[in-house]
Amino acid sequence: MAITQHEDIENRDNKSRENLEEPFIDNTSKNANNSEATDPNGSIKMALFSTAVAVCGSTEFRSVGFSAPAQAAICDDLNLSVAEYSLFGSIITIGAMIGAVTSGRIADSVGRKGAMALSSVICIAGWLAIYVAMGSVLLDTGRFFTGYGIGIFTFVVPVYIAEISPKELRGGLTTLNQFMIVTGSSISFLLGTVVSWRILALTTGTAPCILLIVGLFFIPESPRWLANAGRKVEFEQALRKLRGPKANIAAEANEIHESILTLRRLPDARLLDLFEPEYIKPVMISVGLMICQQSGGINGIGFYASETFQFAGLKSGKGGTIAYALIQIPITIVGMVLMDKAGRRILLLISTCGTCLGCFVTGTAFFFKDQGILLEWVPFLAVSGVLMFIAWFSVGMGAIPWLIMSEIFPLHIKGVAGSLACIVNWLGAWVVSYSFNFLVNWNPAGTFWLFSGFGIFNLIFVAKCVPETKGKSLEEIQASL
Repeated sequence: MAITQHEDIENRDNKSRENLEEPFIDNTSKNANNSEATDPNGSIKMALFSTAVAVCGSTEFRSVGFSAPAQAAICDDLNLSVAEYSLFGSIITIGAMIGAVTSGRIADSVGRKGAMALSSVICIAGWLAIYVAMGSVLLDTGRFFTGYGIGIFTFVVPVYIAEISPKELRGGLTTLNQFMIVTGSSISFLLGTVVSWRILALTTGTAPCILLIVGLFFIPESPRWLANAGRKVEFEQALRKLRGPKANIAAEANEIHESILTLRRLPDARLLDLFEPEYIKPVMISVGLMICQQSGGINGIGFYASETFQFAGLKSGKGGTIAYALIQIPITIVGMVLMDKAGRRILLLISTCGTCLGCFVTGTAFFFKDQGILLEWVPFLAVSGVLMFIAWFSVGMGAIPWLIMSEIFPLHIKGVAGSLACIVNWLGAWVVSYSFNFLVNWNPAGTFWLFSGFGIFNLIFVAKCVPETKGKSLEEIQASL
């Protein structure tokens, strides 16, 4: 599956354009009329397998937290100063921001599978550089490359899953992206306590990418990307493979066809086009949700959970941090189950209320400590508040912004708009993680109350601006906006 085999959408030939004028699937075909031959079980097997392959890329997010369990060992082995290690820890965000900027163009040009393959190769190169590093230069270079690869994964994995999933399962399947992110982070932290940092980089860093590359040979390309590229035969093959040989795909295929015809009449999207009246609403929703996710403090609280617990009075933050890592997995599963039943919007509202309350409780604990009252309750309240925060975050705010980003943008602006949303998210992650220590040293209670205050504004934004997308096809969602 070489990347060069994919056609650049911007340079497709006139024949591909003409093919778009004809329906992708003939409504009079045998499969179109044989609705009783539909196999519901067969219609989701390949979608589930394709999702499982794609989310291998999501586990690469563990590299963001790789520096936490490896910090002491790396500094000792390579004689790094605090400043050098700080650069190593933060440069991944710079790489991710650059990867996010280019992710949409790459995914539109070489396809969703091509983008995932390219990202995997870049991540493997980065992990190998970290593994063999004997100084800060190669160490930082490897860290930057893994960040760049993650920046691409940030966009392409949820988009690919959303584009291949049946609308009844799209929410749950796309949430697997967040589930694998938190699973990867938990594995990285736990293994980092028992194996060396080089072994951690070589095994848990490269293994998911190798599995992803192998898996890409067995899964189809996104049918919507193929349709937009004018590859009619491959489109039908991919859609039939995803829905099962006996499934009736005529209605879905023609819905995609009509959407593509509408989009084809529009010029290729540029960044400034996102601020046109017809696009400003989905852009505002997606970018706003990314700001909501980061302004709640997730990256500061997550990166420095151990230090927060110790500052609250615990002798060691290790136990609290392990609980922090493990609680995300079952709670994210709950969110996956509820995603296509309760809906995105209600989960966002509940999640935002919970994270707001968690930060308020933690801030109150530090206020008690500063005032010297109820000191015996301070550690319990601080740990409870942080665990409450991450539990409610995992229910909705962790996954749903990425899910809605993959749902609401029309295909012709998805690359540019998705890149903008991703860069806003990574920029917010850098601001929060960089400023968190300064804020806590200034006023720990005020810091968590500040995040809680942002939670109130986030709740208002979700209630007023975010639509429900449960049970709708991508074309129906985009038409409604």
